[in-house]
Amino acid sequence: MMRNRSEKLNTAQSATNRFGLRMLSPTMLILLVMTAYPLVSTLLYSFTDYNYLKGAEKSHFVALANYTKLFQHTYFRQAVLNTIKFTILAVVLEMFFGLLVAVFVHSLKRGQKTLRTLLLLPYLLPAVTVALSWRMMLSSNYGIINQFLTGLGLPVFNWFMDTKTAFGMILLIDVWQNVPFVFLLLYASLQSVPEGQYEAAKIDGAGALQRFWYVTVPNIKNSLALCALLRTIDTFRLFEKVNVLTGGGPANTTSTITQYLYNYGIKSLDFGFGSAGAIVMTLLVLLLSSFYIKRAIQ
Repeated sequence: MMRNRSEKLNTAQSATNRFGLRMLSPTMLILLVMTAYPLVSTLLYSFTDYNYLKGAEKSHFVALANYTKLFQHTYFRQAVLNTIKFTILAVVLEMFFGLLVAVFVHSLKRGQKTLRTLLLLPYLLPAVTVALSWRMMLSSNYGIINQFLTGLGLPVFNWFMDTKTAFGMILLIDVWQNVPFVFLLLYASLQSVPEGQYEAAKIDGAGALQRFWYVTVPNIKNSLALCALLRTIDTFRLFEKVNVLTGGGPANTTSTITQYLYNYGIKSLDFGFGSAGAIVMTLLVLLLSSFYIKRAIQ
């Protein structure tokens, strides 16, 4: 009887597994078509001199020529350094301010819903809209910020055309827009921290900073890692703000890998060369994200 019961359970479990696979198969098929196929195609094109005007049938295998040309290009090396620098600074600042705001809002006794809604508004705006709005505010001709500085007797700045300020301005705008995303994820994670742990820490004489470090952080560390991973991947693909505000200038100080690929791959229709750059960018993203991925697997 026990054997028959075990066989029935195994049969039921197998049927459940098959049903689950059937339900997942359409989604898996779509993901394969939308991700795996483009990735493989891009990898294959990166070893050819494929140009859209000539057509794929007239392209030739060039081995690693595109990659060699890529790394010999000074503009590309500068774009890689700018992208890595921007990603590290943006993710650190967004995580810091996002966590700070999340803890502050979570500690409020009143007005959490209203403040939470207002804080999310910058993130809900399209990146191009944000870039155009900041370009108008920082305009050297009619921008409200320069008018305010003029009223204080300070000189007018051309924020996006000055090599000393262009990079910092784009960083500021990106942080301003994406801090709400970090805030939202961490605020939701803070809701799951048991109040009993805070009360126990208070009884033991722990101060506010000690409660934060020994109670809050351990409980939301997985959310912190996930948030950092998502922001690293998204920030590494920065394009809209740079393209709208500076186009990679001045003197390549704000050029990014995506801006480089747009200028030398898409605009020139040299898809073979552009594909090589896309593969390199993908590898760099995986390298920067490896710490978070490893932590998630563990």
